[in-house]
Amino acid sequence: MAERRGGDERDEPVGGARRGTRRAPGTPQIGPLGARRQGAGGTGRGGISEARAYTPRGRTVRETGSDRSTDPHRPALRLVDGGGPADPSARARGGTAPRSGSSTRSGAPARTAGSVRGGTPTRTVSTRAATAGRGATATRRGTTGRGAAPRRTPGTAVDLAGWRRGRPRRVLAPLPAFQPGQRLRAGSVVVLLIFLVLGGRLVLLQLTDGRAYAAAGLKARLTTTVLQAPRGSIIDRSGNVLAASLDARAVYADPTLVVNPTRTAVRLRDLLGVPASELLPKLTRSTRPDGQPDRFEYLARGVSLSTAASVKALNLPGIGVVYDQTRDDPGHDLAANLIGFTGTDRTGLGGLEQAFDKQLAGVNGSHTYEVGDGGLSTQLPGGVDEQTPARPGSSLRLTIDRDLQFKVQQLLFDHMTDAHADFGAAVVMDPHTGEVLAQASFPTFDAQQWQDYPASSRVDAATQITVDPGSVAKLITIAGALQEGIITPDSTETIGPSINKGGTTFHDDHPFPRGTKITIPGILAFSSNVGTITVAGKLGPAKLYEYQKRFGLGQPTREGLPGESSGLVQPPQNWSGSSYGSIPIGMGIAVTPLQMTAAYAAIANNGVWVQPHLVSGLVGPDGKVTPAAAPATHQVVTPQVAAQLRTLFLAPTVVPGATGRSAAVTGYLVAGKTGTGGQVANGQYRPGSVVSFIGMAPADNPRYVIGVFAHVPDGTGGSVAAPAFHDMMQFTLQHFGVPPTGAVAPRFRVTAK
Repeated sequence: MAERRGGDERDEPVGGARRGTRRAPGTPQIGPLGARRQGAGGTGRGGISEARAYTPRGRTVRETGSDRSTDPHRPALRLVDGGGPADPSARARGGTAPRSGSSTRSGAPARTAGSVRGGTPTRTVSTRAATAGRGATATRRGTTGRGAAPRRTPGTAVDLAGWRRGRPRRVLAPLPAFQPGQRLRAGSVVVLLIFLVLGGRLVLLQLTDGRAYAAAGLKARLTTTVLQAPRGSIIDRSGNVLAASLDARAVYADPTLVVNPTRTAVRLRDLLGVPASELLPKLTRSTRPDGQPDRFEYLARGVSLSTAASVKALNLPGIGVVYDQTRDDPGHDLAANLIGFTGTDRTGLGGLEQAFDKQLAGVNGSHTYEVGDGGLSTQLPGGVDEQTPARPGSSLRLTIDRDLQFKVQQLLFDHMTDAHADFGAAVVMDPHTGEVLAQASFPTFDAQQWQDYPASSRVDAATQITVDPGSVAKLITIAGALQEGIITPDSTETIGPSINKGGTTFHDDHPFPRGTKITIPGILAFSSNVGTITVAGKLGPAKLYEYQKRFGLGQPTREGLPGESSGLVQPPQNWSGSSYGSIPIGMGIAVTPLQMTAAYAAIANNGVWVQPHLVSGLVGPDGKVTPAAAPATHQVVTPQVAAQLRTLFLAPTVVPGATGRSAAVTGYLVAGKTGTGGQVANGQYRPGSVVSFIGMAPADNPRYVIGVFAHVPDGTGGSVAAPAFHDMMQFTLQHFGVPPTGAVAPRFRVTAK
């Protein structure tokens, strides 16, 4: 720093002296940096010390707070931001406030930037402009000629007064030093962070989530089709087919690929036999409940191979043909009420088809393969291709004899039609094994076209319809009394034309005078209600109820058909006063025709009740036969009592004028009983009567038991059911080659003196 030599130096006002002002005599010429200026009362500074006095930011030591006078040839331009030169923000931006007491050589106070000297203001730039101009270099002295405006750089202020005198000055606004290293480091950090995030995501995709994404992609490309298992057949006891599955085809649509739904429906309606109005919704694009597009709709199932070929020949977009099955019932209505029927998806919906659906259906297989993108969705060669073979269903072997079933159905139809029956049922049983050899219902239906028949035609009348059996139930009263020793085959009962129980009077269709001593065969031959009620009074309600249960009433036989009724028998505590008269003669209870037929079969089987059944076993796809479970059995009465009953029940078919004479079969002894009951509907008895006949032959060595029931507007068991029984039993004996035994029927007394 230069040494002060003279008196006090004063700062020159900003902008320098006015243009044309003369220097005072003796004032030295101002030259380069080494020049010395002499002020009033002091010696100026100059030389290299003055050059060193400037800081790198363009201010002198005096400008930054020193006591030195400002070089008159280097006036500093101050940045002004709004307020005066004393604004702290101005100082922060590099401006220098004038020192207190400083003045020009003439003694005038120094003007700050923005003051006016000689009418010429000093221009300033905004703080933003000053900041933007940081780092710019000052214009050298002399580069701008007198009278020419100096070149302005961003962030500088120009002293206009000095410019007019030919001495323009520029001062750069203070700016932070440019630091490229910091920016490079910051950019590197950002780039590294980006690569770190991307690398981490790649690690997650490849190592953690890679398998999941790969599995999801593969799953989207996989297509699985069902390989339908051939449904097992239903065959009779000799292996004759009653129902079977045949190869067929199913026509389907992928609505997403169908080009013109309306035109496609019109072209398919005649081939498939389906109205276009039903086809169109299946051909139109739609969305499934899960939000995915519907890509499969069956248009027809079980179509013939020729029809399928015609559909394929049309080459319609979105229409395809796949393997399917159709259920064939060659007999149409043959045993239809037993076999039942299947739906369009070959699921059992009725009869044995429904009861044994799981065994018949087998287990479907599957074919999973990988497909490519595009409309064709063709299988990718070398892609995933997995098959699980289908396991065919087992065949169901029945106890039914096809030929006997056909004949019984035919006879039942003829007799029921003649009698104008609402319904009819016929059951043929082997009493020793419990096998049902034939079971027919009237009306019936065609299993091939089951949708065209009312539900009432599709029920099995022998197991699903309950009736008041009427006099055929007298077997239970007489059997219980014999087993309990209350009566013997030679016993007689004193009766009259009627009897009163609980305020209800019961009559006989063949009345006897009061005081008549009627025999047990006479009670059965003429179906005496009065005689049976008299015997039941001695047996008692508790014992009667017990034997009803022993003979299988009030519980399903579990023959094998779905929807079997259990019937209803009332315990004694539920009896009313009239029940003591109605229940012993088969009124006030509900039974199925099969239950009552099984009760008579117990008498034919030496007193042993055997569960009736329709299924003898299952035949696997490999031909292995699995027998059905052995039927349940239990003893009802002793063999001696059973033999006595078989003899006593010959009376209805051999006694002259008896109720069951029309059931007798020439050359054979027939033991059985007629019945006339009723059917309850909506709590009231329907008009008409339920007529029945149940019998066995040959009675001396029973081979078969047949029960016939019908609901008719007019008629009796002897006039409607007994003739039908006769025809069915005669054919059954001949069909199985049962020779006559040559036994002679005993002579029965009806009354005793």
